[in-house]
Amino acid sequence: MSLEIHTEDKPDFADFIGRRDFLGLRREVKNFTPVELADLIEELETEDQVIVFRLLPREDATEVFEYLPLDEQEDLLKAMAQEQVASILNDMSPDDRTLLLDELPASATRQLLTLLTPTERHIAITLLGYPEGSTGRLMTPDYVRVLADWTVQHTLDHIRKHGRDSETLNVIYVVDDKGVLIDDIRIREFLLADPNAHVDDLMDNRFVALKATDDQETAVAVFRREDRTALPVTDTLGVLIGIVTIDDVLDVAEAEATEDIQKIGGMEALDEPYMDVALSQMIRKRAVWLVVLFIGEMLTATAMGFYEEEISRAVVLALFVPLIISSGGNTGSQAATLVIRALALGEVTIRDWWRVMRREVVSGLALGSILGLMGFARIGLWSAFSDVYGEHWFLIGLTVGFSLFGVVLWGTLSGSMMPLLMRRLGFDPATSSAPFVATLVDVTGLLIYFGLAAIILSGTLL
Repeated sequence: MSLEIHTEDKPDFADFIGRRDFLGLRREVKNFTPVELADLIEELETEDQVIVFRLLPREDATEVFEYLPLDEQEDLLKAMAQEQVASILNDMSPDDRTLLLDELPASATRQLLTLLTPTERHIAITLLGYPEGSTGRLMTPDYVRVLADWTVQHTLDHIRKHGRDSETLNVIYVVDDKGVLIDDIRIREFLLADPNAHVDDLMDNRFVALKATDDQETAVAVFRREDRTALPVTDTLGVLIGIVTIDDVLDVAEAEATEDIQKIGGMEALDEPYMDVALSQMIRKRAVWLVVLFIGEMLTATAMGFYEEEISRAVVLALFVPLIISSGGNTGSQAATLVIRALALGEVTIRDWWRVMRREVVSGLALGSILGLMGFARIGLWSAFSDVYGEHWFLIGLTVGFSLFGVVLWGTLSGSMMPLLMRRLGFDPATSSAPFVATLVDVTGLLIYFGLAAIILSGTLL
């Protein structure tokens, strides 16, 4: 995470470039970290960005480039000279490079692959060969592995020689002579051990690994459960083929959370950042769900039309329709949001449906009682100072109170069960978004309301 750069401390790179003061610009960029430089460079025009990158040392240029957003990276690659593009791509971390190449059109990806060295091209093609959304797309082959019969001193010498290019040195991976992962050992164990001890003396043969074919959501869940900064990745035979680090998993977790939040809001998930999405695409993604919800809400009008005679005989009932349906929709949205998030965090599974239902029944009874009593009290209070509800205000109060009780209970049950049902059917639980649940509860809430009114007010207003 970069430190905040105050406005008065920000250098004007564009001014340096305009004055052709490249020597001063070269000195200025040395005062900032790669993360800070990425933030500053992002504010420049693409042509000026290219100039700044030419002045950066090769290793710094690659690190700064990796911190830029994908759209900025794409624009820079188009503007840079071929030699500079080749230098950056060959020096990039394999996982970051895979993410970039995966976002580009196929023709552009093929062209950029030709700029890689044979070794880097093989790595890039291998990683791109894994299914989209799989852990294989996140992993990097830059790690340190050792054999069990090595001494600690031999291991430390090996780390000094080959660890410079490793993505992380927090954990050292132990493999057998066939490359099969047999253990992972924290670097501190080697630093504190007797140099003459052997690696197998430090082993406990317990480790957690991901499969290259695992989906990325699985990787996020494992990282969260194990509290690790890196995890090994193996093939179907258990051979160690790479590692996944926490920075890439955090990006996946953020993308998944963003997608779920957008779906919960009642729309299709955006494929790009808000400001980068074409207006026509955003309208399409929002319109689809709005049309579906609109059609659902039309059923509300149909339900009210079904009770048109009751409404005409007791107009006062229409006054409480917004109160009834909004209360049910709000409680349904609350329950749906809580369960969707609990499913995403692994706090509940489909097997926990009965436990979830029991909790929501209790919650619904309590919340329904609270709102029902408030609704009854509101009608009673108004009737004490006016004659707006007439002589049958007590029955109207009972109708509204019991309706709120029933609608809130139904809202909590439907809102909590819908995500579990969607997961059981193989759909994304976030699809049972809060607006969708609210629409469902709106329609059924009217049936509850007017059904109770027909019973309680029969022989008086109805």
